[in-house]
Amino acid sequence: MIQITPKENQSRWVSLGIPIMAAVLSLLLAAIPLAFTGASILDAYVQMIKGVFGSLFNFTEMLTRATPLIFTGLAAAIAFRAKLWNIGAEGQLYLGAMAAVWVGTGMVDGPPILMIPLVLAAGAIAGGLGMLGPALLKTRFGADEVVTSLLLNFIILIFLQMMLEGPLKDPMGLGWPQSEPIVDNAILPQLITRMRLHAGFILALGTAVVAYVILAMTVWGFKIRAVGENAAAARHAGIAVNKTYLAVAMASGALAGIAGVSEVAGLKGYLTADLSPGFGYTGIVVAMLAGLSPLGVIAASLFVASVFVGADSMSRAIGVSSFIADLIVSMSLLCVLLGGFFARFNLRWDRNKGDGS
Repeated sequence: MIQITPKENQSRWVSLGIPIMAAVLSLLLAAIPLAFTGASILDAYVQMIKGVFGSLFNFTEMLTRATPLIFTGLAAAIAFRAKLWNIGAEGQLYLGAMAAVWVGTGMVDGPPILMIPLVLAAGAIAGGLGMLGPALLKTRFGADEVVTSLLLNFIILIFLQMMLEGPLKDPMGLGWPQSEPIVDNAILPQLITRMRLHAGFILALGTAVVAYVILAMTVWGFKIRAVGENAAAARHAGIAVNKTYLAVAMASGALAGIAGVSEVAGLKGYLTADLSPGFGYTGIVVAMLAGLSPLGVIAASLFVASVFVGADSMSRAIGVSSFIADLIVSMSLLCVLLGGFFARFNLRWDRNKGDGS
């Protein structure tokens, strides 16, 4: 019989090395399905690397793709640190985007120094309110936030489609279900001329640093970590656990909402129902690869964005399906979960119990 016992001490270097090994192992495992396609494995990975680092345009596209992943990764990481399982970042992203469009399409007229913070604040508030409902249901009635936040995604998407066919629909859009364009003064500025990389990337990096400082060096960060480690012990120590859950829920939802703002105000300029290809769900993978570390979220986001952008380039160059990127990201998540398990627990075969004696 196999006995599972927790390890007394876990090396910090092991914890840091697990995500790196998971990323490398996922790329190695992806070579198996690549081989079945008949493509050259070496050529495939060379094309993937060129697709990210082959030109300034490719590199900035990777950073652009990483921007919303940093926000949604932070949203998941902060919530998960408190063991508040926010699976609704996708819906919260769209709530933030809708709020940005509502404010930024003529509701308020002002200079960029006013409009940009205003649309960001509107998106953050909308996203935060999107997670507040599941958190209230958890703290008041004990409802499972995994279920409530996940199902809320679909409700929000249906609401979005209704809004794009109704109040938010662009009368000049030739019938397409899209919003009016955001006014120029509310658009996030480009960082490099003729490139799509925008100021949302800098904001994402700064937000990750602030999140790290809050979690590691503030009283509120200590409360979040204490609740995540043991909510009953935290309550016994005088920490208001339910208030902490609600505050974390608002912060997590706000970060996901800002991801929506960065996409609609920094990249696309208007809102459609396909704004996100799943950034909210991919943010969960990013958070797990990062070990729930805010600074690790940056590295994990860059890795995941590189895989997706590189796979697109590889697909065009050698005709391999770009869905290999989803496979690599999925396997990296499985590898990091398995690595974390073996880092925390010892497995031992007990022969006495196995033979019934």
